[in-house]
Amino acid sequence: MTKNKHEGMEGQSRQIKLDYRYLGNTGLLVSELCLGAMTFGVTEGTNGWGMPVAGEETSHALLDRFVAAGGNFIDTADIYDKSEEVVGRWIKKQGADKRKDIVLATKVRGPMGRGPNDVGLSRKHILDAVDRSLRLLQTDYIDLYQCHTWDVKTPLRETLSTLNDLVRSGKVRYIGFSNLIGWQLQKAISITEQMGWEPIVSLQPQYNLLCRETEWELLPICKNEGLAVLPWSPLKGGWLTGKFSRESTKTPEAGSRVDWAQKVGWEQTDFASLNNDHTWNVIDKVKEIATQTNKTPAQVALRWLLEKPIVTAPIIGARTLAHLEDNLGATGWSLTREQVQALDDASAIKVPYPWGMYWVNQRNMPLPIAK
Repeated sequence: MTKNKHEGMEGQSRQIKLDYRYLGNTGLLVSELCLGAMTFGVTEGTNGWGMPVAGEETSHALLDRFVAAGGNFIDTADIYDKSEEVVGRWIKKQGADKRKDIVLATKVRGPMGRGPNDVGLSRKHILDAVDRSLRLLQTDYIDLYQCHTWDVKTPLRETLSTLNDLVRSGKVRYIGFSNLIGWQLQKAISITEQMGWEPIVSLQPQYNLLCRETEWELLPICKNEGLAVLPWSPLKGGWLTGKFSRESTKTPEAGSRVDWAQKVGWEQTDFASLNNDHTWNVIDKVKEIATQTNKTPAQVALRWLLEKPIVTAPIIGARTLAHLEDNLGATGWSLTREQVQALDDASAIKVPYPWGMYWVNQRNMPLPIAK
């Protein structure tokens, strides 16, 4: 009996064993894909944000499948509703011997209660938050502890000294940041160097074929300073999976991430913000190369990121085993140089001043350059 295209790909992906890459300038090896746990919940349906999530049984099955494929890198955050709790119960089932094989990442910054100190990057909130995360994750250390966003009210030295203390105490192994702009990232790096504190080893920015502004400043800093790059939303909330087309209606599929984004006004992925010619040109090119390579659009979009030397591990999200199998199929093969260039060209955006002037003088840099 002849298998259809997707059945064949699923069979191939089941044979894949993920490769490993160093986390920036550290000696820590992480799988080339990181499994994001934002879509993990206790019950199937929606979480406290109204975001569609997998139930706990499915979430644990996704974790099992990811590890079976060689994945060792799992990312969550304290603000992701019940995610830490669900991951924690899975961690407990693995036992102490298996815990050492997992690189577990979580984040701090968002509001965790109604009190005035239940949010931010103050010493008090970080210390309270890390203990809560450790309790929910059912572990005595966090491999990568990341500041989720900038805190304009807290002195940066207070935040960084606290993170340094956490590493010294053994509660945290490495520290990273997410969602910064260039000067913020460079300032944080410089302070840790000046003070002899634990270095920042990673940045978790949004980066995908529909979000290339990350290349203007953040990626050069990461390259120059040796930070790992861990792109979130590598499929732009589902836009790069190929399920949307120019003929799509303005009403996204009920229960989809784009439907959620539309309802809550999340401009990063809502239909109103991305329904334009540039988006459709990128998606058309992704679909074209998917046909050429006999892969799915999601696999092509993820592979484009994996081909970038600056990228360590895209953070994939999945609510079903089928979604995960599709994502795993991004590994174990390569795009041609011409295909990468075609995707670069289709997704290129005009670079404004002063970044445009910088890139004119840096054309020899081995980074993807938005034209």
